Amino acid sequence: MPKYKGVITTEDRLLASTWDHVHIKLVGTAGESRRKALSTGHFLFKAGSVLKFELDCKKSIGKLVLIELNKNPRLLLPQDPWFPAKVELKSPEGETFHFPIYRWITNKEVQQFREATACLVFDDIQPYASQSRKKELKLRKEQYCWSIYAEGIPHCMKVHCVHSLPDEVRFSFTKEVEFGLNALQGMIELKLHRLADRKKKWTSIDAIGKVFRHKQTALSEYVQQNWMKDSLFGYQFLNGVNPMVIRRCSVLPENFPVTDQMVFLHGGKSLAEEMQSGNIFLCDYKLLDGLKANMVNGKQQYLMAPLILLHKTPEDQLMPLAIQLKQEPSKDNPIFCPTDSEYDWLLAKMFVRSADFQDHQLNSHLLRTHLLAEVFSVSLLRNLPMVHPLYKLLVPHTRYTLQINSLARNLLISDSGFFNKFTSSGGQAMQTILQRATSSITYTSLCIRDDIKERGLESVPHFYYRDDGFHMWDITNRFVEGVLGYYYKDDSDVQRDTELQTWVLDIFEHGFLSRPESGMLQKLNTVAELVKFVTMVIFTGSAQHAAVNSGQFDYGSWMPNTPPTLQRPPPTTKGTADERSLLETLPDINVTVHGMAIMWLLSKQSSDFVPLGHYPEEHFSERVPRQHMEIFKGELGLLSALIEARNLSLEIPCTFLDPPFLENSVAI
Repeated sequence: MPKYKGVITTEDRLLASTWDHVHIKLVGTAGESRRKALSTGHFLFKAGSVLKFELDCKKSIGKLVLIELNKNPRLLLPQDPWFPAKVELKSPEGETFHFPIYRWITNKEVQQFREATACLVFDDIQPYASQSRKKELKLRKEQYCWSIYAEGIPHCMKVHCVHSLPDEVRFSFTKEVEFGLNALQGMIELKLHRLADRKKKWTSIDAIGKVFRHKQTALSEYVQQNWMKDSLFGYQFLNGVNPMVIRRCSVLPENFPVTDQMVFLHGGKSLAEEMQSGNIFLCDYKLLDGLKANMVNGKQQYLMAPLILLHKTPEDQLMPLAIQLKQEPSKDNPIFCPTDSEYDWLLAKMFVRSADFQDHQLNSHLLRTHLLAEVFSVSLLRNLPMVHPLYKLLVPHTRYTLQINSLARNLLISDSGFFNKFTSSGGQAMQTILQRATSSITYTSLCIRDDIKERGLESVPHFYYRDDGFHMWDITNRFVEGVLGYYYKDDSDVQRDTELQTWVLDIFEHGFLSRPESGMLQKLNTVAELVKFVTMVIFTGSAQHAAVNSGQFDYGSWMPNTPPTLQRPPPTTKGTADERSLLETLPDINVTVHGMAIMWLLSKQSSDFVPLGHYPEEHFSERVPRQHMEIFKGELGLLSALIEARNLSLEIPCTFLDPPFLENSVAI
């Protein structure tokens, strides 16, 4: 009688165990087995356990296609959730079959799991297999539905609350305990909770420093000591948390009438000469123009839409030349320069830094990483079965994204969330910013090499976001090409993969709102297009998210460097600002500590953090993709060594794109 030998592994995580009775059934190309009970009276499925079993069949059932698992509660006991990792089976003929699971089984319904060998839809012709594939996708489309959170922004997953998310995309118990977007939690950790309700102004910069000292990083301490310097102000446009605004300036905008008489250029050249030489740069926050700022603590706040001109000096420093705080030039909208009084210039820079906070949080961070990563994830989970090679490749890069975004919608951007309570862009302004940013987003702006070229920043010195980002993109691109090239032999394979095409079209419709002008692909025609697109998806959820997220506490916890709101209008004439007016402009004490707490929480690494290039779940069984995973991991290690060596000589080490600090997904 043919005998199949099996091993079933329970995931080694908290609460993964089950007391329930577990049953298994095998389905092959030539028949199926009986359903066998794997537990009879013993606690066999402990977290991290490996259970061996045997299953007899009357005759060979051929190559194994899928297994069925189900469990039933013990007498008088409730259902006990179980998290199996994988099942391995050896046939009587000596062939080994792998079945990845890596999900919670919470009820007594029969669950089907396909053999691990990846398979495109047009190759899946075995009846049991194709039926299972269709059944899985039908269930997934019922589980993962689209919803509109707000008009004019990318769609999200339809979910009533965090606890109604499917178990397979929920936080682990460890993550659940450690993390909640709760400002009070952050303030307690920072020892700031006694200031949470103090709606008073700061009396001095030194007073802010006394609060700030409780929790500092080396970089946040450096920012506190150097925040007033023009060199740090300019540096942050390249290597701070928002390197997405700056672009080379070849012609001055008509609404920014800077003249040679206003500015002093190191080297004695004219603006026109320096623009021709590629040494003048522009940051334009027109996205914020015309918005009514929020009310915070019952007081009107102020939000500017500044323009900033910067100069690359002969010493290769990026230094500010001129700041205009509103888009339209006028007598009451002066152009501020470094030669103005200390407080005029400092206040102008603070309004820029506050504007950058709004653009960074809502556009560069929330929209371009979190919301797009959710679109990529929901479309993947709706349209691709577990056996699809692209599902296997991308599912690790969806980890925790749906829950973290659900929390963000409830606790950060809701009516009672942090943005509406404590930032100048809260309320209707926030929705308008997100709508404007969504309407202007393009496919090329998500591909770092295309984006840097379009902004004219290929040759800017000391631009570590670009340098490290290019390396990250290229390493990821080679990895994706190696894995997908194994399954898609030519362009026709891409064109006739209907599941793949549905995935891409769903992204176009729900992420880019069917805007052809976005340049977002609606259909994939070649292997090269597929590889670039998937590289963009992985890069967005890992490297790009790390670039705009990891340094938030470093650069933003010292509030004067990144004010979440400002509560006095900017000066309309020069020579009127002083220390008192600056302090009156800064946000209140409670706003400051809430901002510090949120940035602390958003910058924390959880204990179950999974670095980019690490794949603890074995979704692939074939040798070639597994080899490429090891190569990917090795190349990331080499890049990390290069970054560490470079950072030794830098005054400000740039670590945001150092691979060990990059998470596989948008998980925080």
